[in-house]
Amino acid sequence: MARRTKAEAAATREMLLDAAEAIFLEHGVARTSLEQIARHAGMTRGAVYWHFRNKADLFRAMLDRVRMPFRELVEEIDEPSLANAPLEAVRLACRQGFVRLEQPRYRRVYAILIHHCEVFGEIDPLAMQNEIAQESCGALIEYFGVAAQQQRLREDISPEQAARLLQASLGGLFHDWLRNHEPYSLVERGMELVDTLLRLVAREPGASAER
Repeated sequence: MARRTKAEAAATREMLLDAAEAIFLEHGVARTSLEQIARHAGMTRGAVYWHFRNKADLFRAMLDRVRMPFRELVEEIDEPSLANAPLEAVRLACRQGFVRLEQPRYRRVYAILIHHCEVFGEIDPLAMQNEIAQESCGALIEYFGVAAQQQRLREDISPEQAARLLQASLGGLFHDWLRNHEPYSLVERGMELVDTLLRLVAREPGASAER
């Protein structure tokens, strides 16, 4: 019985997060109330407070469902050979991320964070975006650093420069795609960009394709 109650509570929590996604996307975070979220989920406001302290707590929980640290994306690929192929690890992790971002939930939540959220109370979307960007850039610097140690990175480009070049390029692509995702596939357009950039920073032509 306890297991069933725990499962039901988890299901209720997920329904509230689903409702928050829908209402935040339609009205924006600042203009959405917990009452609206509860109604959309077919519940009372008390149900919201049972699972979340406030709107900021709910917002963070919604964002946590789509967090994808770069190192975890690499680990999901499950290719032991990538330990000695840092540029290919970066390439495949980027592809893994693009595939995730094309899923409706990921697209909705990141659209909310970037285009439908203002600084409001304890919610600071810029701080949250910076946190995600810093984690990603830090991981990229590590992988490009390994590539430099293996003499696979151009001598005139530092690991930090390579990481920031890739991150800035992908950030611009992602923001454009979120504004209008219909015209093209993020996976296809993104991988064209990643492959091009990795060729540019690699020591020799084709060094980014360590396959």
